[in-house]
Amino acid sequence: MAKGAERVALLQEAVAILEGVSARLHHARALVDYGAALRRNGERTAAQEPLRQALHHASRCGAQSLTSRATDELLAAGARPRRVTLSGPEALTAQELRVAQLAARGATNRDIAQQLFVTRRTVEIHLTSAYRKLNITSRQHLAAALGVPE
Repeated sequence: MAKGAERVALLQEAVAILEGVSARLHHARALVDYGAALRRNGERTAAQEPLRQALHHASRCGAQSLTSRATDELLAAGARPRRVTLSGPEALTAQELRVAQLAARGATNRDIAQQLFVTRRTVEIHLTSAYRKLNITSRQHLAAALGVPE
């Protein structure tokens, strides 16, 4: 079995190969193994991104044990995983969701800011983040993305 830098290189190659195929679960496993190998090699910061990706893919596949392993490895690498899901409504923070729901129902940024006792800039930041996580580009798509009646 390969050790150290050789193992990291082989796992990096496996991740690259599996990235181009539709075997998401195998890709997630390779990402966890790669991230874990980086961490064990003393590259904790470099390990975090592949482990975050692994967590996302494992969660999407419904692979509970792999999701748990990716979370454990992320914590060991010094990261604090906030959300299992990186996109979609489940990825939104509570405040992002609240702002997005109000906007989807037709409230203006000013109205939202007044209702939530925050600045308009804060509303803009939350909406921008929500758009990215929901993979949409405008306010008109919010209701459909959130499943909120307009």
